[in-house]
Amino acid sequence: MSEDRVRVRVGADGVATVTMVRTDKHNALDQAMFEGLATAAGRLAEDTSVRAVVLHGEGRSFCSGLDVASFMGGEGGTDVLLAREPGRLANVAQRVTYDWSLVPAPVIAAIHGNCFGGGLQIALGADIRIAAPDAKLSIMEVKWGLIPDMGITQTLPRLVPIDIAKELTFTGRIISGSDAAAIGLVTRVEDDPLAAAHALAGEIAQRSPDAVRRAKKLYDRTWVSADAAAALVLESDLQTELIGQPNQIAAVVAGMSGETPRFVDPV
Repeated sequence: MSEDRVRVRVGADGVATVTMVRTDKHNALDQAMFEGLATAAGRLAEDTSVRAVVLHGEGRSFCSGLDVASFMGGEGGTDVLLAREPGRLANVAQRVTYDWSLVPAPVIAAIHGNCFGGGLQIALGADIRIAAPDAKLSIMEVKWGLIPDMGITQTLPRLVPIDIAKELTFTGRIISGSDAAAIGLVTRVEDDPLAAAHALAGEIAQRSPDAVRRAKKLYDRTWVSADAAAALVLESDLQTELIGQPNQIAAVVAGMSGETPRFVDPV
């Protein structure tokens, strides 16, 4: 069933497209969708041919959030979402957001229609978010007497000040894609966010995958870190891994000759 909820396609250019497919429910999150997203992230994390990932929802919306009704009739209810496998940092619900950070390649979310609750937290798990101006976004959990608990502590602090985070969380207010861009919740707005996401992914795919992957690793590990010493050492360590390697040399040759570089898959 999870294969029916999430479709993964990897193009010849190394751009992977991950599509949430539950159009009749605005791609609301049921158990199969959770499983499908986690499986997709795990697969792409292991695929060295992937240069960038585009994540989007089919139909009228990106993702309208948790389908509570689908869990009420199942064994264990929503408690199954709080289960944590041995050795995993994130629980079942958190994995559909946190696991995108474990994908070495950049992940770009293309947001349209409704992007509520868990759906917004999935988008926040991406490295870059491109939204339609009229998309509707909300940290909606307070509407149901809950808190956002799908990895938002690892994503939202990197995007907005704490007062904005609190306002959006305390009220569950719905904002437009344009308003979200103005406060930094999304990267930018485009009339066709999916086309823009693919264009950006294609541009990234033309860069050295070794450098792009290490740049993601560098920022993810240090962006809100107060440990300056560790961050500076990591910069040096990652750079040392790149210098003189085939893809770094290919980038230099291409930069000096103007020719298109030919990169190999990362090791």
